[in-house]
Parts: sequence; structure tokens; C-alpha cells
Amino acid sequence: LLREPCPVERMSAVYALGRNPCPRAVEILVQLLKTDGNAYVRKATAWSLGNYPDASVLQPLVDALQHDVAAVRLWAAGSLAEVGGNSLKNAESAADQLLISLRIDSEPLVRSNCIWALGRLHDKLPESLRAQMVDAFFNVLLNDLEASVRDEASIALEQLDNPQVIARLKGLIDEGLLV
Repeated sequence: LLREPCPVERMSAVYALGRNPCPRAVEILVQLLKTDGNAYVRKATAWSLGNYPDASVLQPLVDALQHDVAAVRLWAAGSLAEVGGNSLKNAESAADQLLISLRIDSEPLVRSNCIWALGRLHDKLPESLRAQMVDAFFNVLLNDLEASVRDEASIALEQLDNPQVIARLKGLIDEGLLV
């Protein structure tokens, strides 16, 4: 079904492989993410690859987050949180790209999903990346033009349950910079 000409059939097969991961499918799923001409199939593939712990899916998901259409980037960000959770090395690689995409992606939903994904990776990251992540979230909170992205950053900061972060949030509220 993964080679069928009908994109709905390919997409259905990809989702089935995401719900029921099969190690032999990794290579073909990666190829679909890279080369399928249908964005719905690539979106499904980006989601499905998040259910594969194999490190070989990390770079294709990073590439999709960098270069694909918004719907694929959205799911690539979420899947990077899943794959990044498998090891420190994967977490660092995923977080590096998620931080870049949080800064430069033009689509608010993608930026929001980058925040969510980074929040999922927080506990697995070294202190230096955690600090970068917190700074990036505060930057979004103060500067992003989209209210929903600012709200996501605020929620993510609160969920870190870090007294210094909470104090910084309170300080911004007290200064009138946040409502």
C-alpha cells in the first residue's frame, strides 16, 4: 500500500505503521517523508516516525522541519520530541533544531508545536540547552506577534515548575510587561 498511486491509500498505510511500528518500515517511511509528492502523506509520515525510536529518523525529521510545508513541519516538531526522548544525543539534536525553528518559522502553529516539543525534552537536556530554551520561551513571550504562541510559551514556562522562572514571570507581570 505504501507504493500505491492513490495518496489516501498511502496515507492510511503510513498511519497504520505509526500505530503499529514495524522496524522494517523505517527506511521506506523515511523515503516517503523525503520524496512523496503529497503533503498529506508526508504529514502522516512525520507523525508516524515519532513512534520509531531508531536514531535514523532524527535527521529526516529535522530536514522536514526545516524545509517542508507547514502541516509537515508541525508534525515533524512533535515527532522530534518523541525521538529526542530516546537519548541525550537525540535530545540535543532535536532541541537545537526546534530552537532554530521556534525563532524563524513563519507559521504560528509550528512555533507553538516547537515550544510544546521543547517542553517535552526539557528534563533530558543539559543545563546549557535548558537555559537556551527558557530564554527562547521568554523571548517568544515578550516578542511574538501571535497571541496563541505567546500563550504557549507562558504555559510551557509555568510547567517547568522552576522557582527562578516563576519569579521572572511574576516580575514581568509586576512591571506591566505581561497581563
